[in-house]
Amino acid sequence: MNREWNEHQPIYRQLRDRGVHMILDGVLKEGDPLPSVRNVAAEYRVNPLTVLKAYQQLVDEDLVEMRRGLGMFVKAGARDLLLKGERQKFLTEEWPRIAATIQRLGLTRRELVAAAERSLGKSARGNERNRSA
Repeated sequence: MNREWNEHQPIYRQLRDRGVHMILDGVLKEGDPLPSVRNVAAEYRVNPLTVLKAYQQLVDEDLVEMRRGLGMFVKAGARDLLLKGERQKFLTEEWPRIAATIQRLGLTRRELVAAAERSLGKSARGNERNRSA
């Protein structure tokens, strides 16, 4: 995990986002324990209360659960819940800016598909075929 902090966002929020990315990327799967508050605090040299606040946000979002005496664990369905929310966030917040840039630059569909294939490998082409079938 990147240990650099973004000065435009509170550290607890950045820790929360790192947890979200770990769930989305499959590093943390349903039922897996989150790293202990003490370990994360020591690793990132932050106050344990900061880590606890980040974890509490994940609890509030119904992504992890506290098991008394055992720690925090990823809840069943957390990844699907995150995917739904993150996809919607991308489409409403990020995509309009990207679409405007595409239009401004006059990029064609062919150029975009070629760029996607270079960035993502052959899987982009396979997924495109599956969608059109």
